Amino acid sequence: MRRTRTSPLRILLTGLAALIGLTAPGALCPGTAQAAVEPGTQATGLHISDGRLVEGNGNDFVMRGVNHAHTWYPDKLGSLADIKAQGANTVRVVLADGHRWTANSAADVADVVAQCKANRLICVLEVHDTTGYGEESAAGTLDQAADYWIGLKDVLAGQENYIIINIGNEPWGNTGPEGWTAPTIAAIQKLRNAGFQHTIMVDAPNWGQDWQQVMRTNARSVYAADTTGNLIFSIHMYSVYDTAAEVTDYLNAFVNAKLPILIGEFGGPADQWGDPDEDTMMATAQQLKLGYLAWSWSGNTDPSLDLVLNFDPARMTSWGQRIFHGPNGIAQTAKEATVFGGSTDTQAPTAPGTPTASAVTASSAHLTWTASSDNVGIAGYDVVRVGGGTETTVASATGTSVTVTGLNANTAYSFAVYARDAAGNKSARSATVNVTTAATPAGSCSVGYRVVGEWSGGFQGEIVVRNTGTTAVTGWKLGFSFADGQTVSTMWGGTAAQSGGSVTVTPASYTNTIPAGGSVTVGFIGSKGAKNTAPGAFTLNGASCVNG
Repeated sequence: MRRTRTSPLRILLTGLAALIGLTAPGALCPGTAQAAVEPGTQATGLHISDGRLVEGNGNDFVMRGVNHAHTWYPDKLGSLADIKAQGANTVRVVLADGHRWTANSAADVADVVAQCKANRLICVLEVHDTTGYGEESAAGTLDQAADYWIGLKDVLAGQENYIIINIGNEPWGNTGPEGWTAPTIAAIQKLRNAGFQHTIMVDAPNWGQDWQQVMRTNARSVYAADTTGNLIFSIHMYSVYDTAAEVTDYLNAFVNAKLPILIGEFGGPADQWGDPDEDTMMATAQQLKLGYLAWSWSGNTDPSLDLVLNFDPARMTSWGQRIFHGPNGIAQTAKEATVFGGSTDTQAPTAPGTPTASAVTASSAHLTWTASSDNVGIAGYDVVRVGGGTETTVASATGTSVTVTGLNANTAYSFAVYARDAAGNKSARSATVNVTTAATPAGSCSVGYRVVGEWSGGFQGEIVVRNTGTTAVTGWKLGFSFADGQTVSTMWGGTAAQSGGSVTVTPASYTNTIPAGGSVTVGFIGSKGAKNTAPGAFTLNGASCVNG
């Protein structure tokens, strides 16, 4: 049900980066922005204090979670338990107000809230019908969304410890985004006048990405319009944020101004507009102690954005592995809200036993270790790769074993384990175990090549790389040659290097692993002359592949 992301053209972005940047009048520029005014009346439960989201007891709360497409998949509410099992402390739930999609009833929303609480998840509720207003003709208004929330007041009142109201998803497109400010203020004030004391979340225009910096420029006036001060801004980061500088500049501007913000949606897989820098998004959010909510658990029209396939947690994608178990991921950084009974435990667990390795393949290794002990209880374990004086988290587990995947063939690794408890205390590191992966077997691949479309001087191609072997292939390199002088100009799903007619392709982050029996797809734009003969042979990691 989820559409492909709408994004401005890269050439327009490049020009605007020079024109807008930090020179926009009133922009939230580090060093010049004044601190936000402290709220005059704090809400019950989750609220804003000194520019940060805190719980009713004043405990800092950093959202770490995902988005869940409930309104399109109402029978998948059981996914909340699966999301919690991966370590999340928050879920952003898609609802509809009836303007574009069938409205979620009061009883349904009450059930969503109850299931969030039962699974010890803070619940961000959002109306999706507003998506792309001003550019998307089917979109509803923020005023209509505010009326929907008012109609749910009996359900939502008293739940201020557990829910945040996200008035409307991406409530303005790329056409006239300056029109976002007044309706946003009006919707906030409408909810406050109706007696809502919840923390309110507002999304940016430009399909949530604020590439014209309207929200950034007007954030202070929008924040000041909330009589309680319990307002948090949400930026959605996709292909507009494909460099570290763009990510850090935007987030730091709000933090330095003491205006609360989180990354309410973000993606990692590249699309036709660019390759989002999810590593910097997650690292910066962790550094600044800001929330992030990845898009999305499952059910996307484009499954590259699914964290798990077909709502099955056993079918976690590479995007899901990155979010839950990668560096600065959810399993490593999330802390459960104390409203669910979290303690003030400060005692760290003991170090786990030295891991042992078994079932080592070309791309994976199964690790087992002796359990740690803790005065309260162990919440989970983090496996790190150790080398060159640095550590990289590669897997997380709730038990005392895990299979580390995504390894390179015929490569030496050193792994160790940390234990952590529910309060976030981390043990000393275990001793290390050394593992050398097996070589990739030859002849275990096939490649399908096709021309999607042609025009004078150019064409679009697609390459499907299939792993016909019995073990996953990670960190692959595809090789082939053009016979008619064709050249690759743009590629998604991988990176092309070309010398003469010879082309080598290395994977993007989300295509890095080809599971046994699975495949990845690479697309590209190329130039051509009068002839456009398809490559006749392909190799994967130096081994020949079947053509077809």
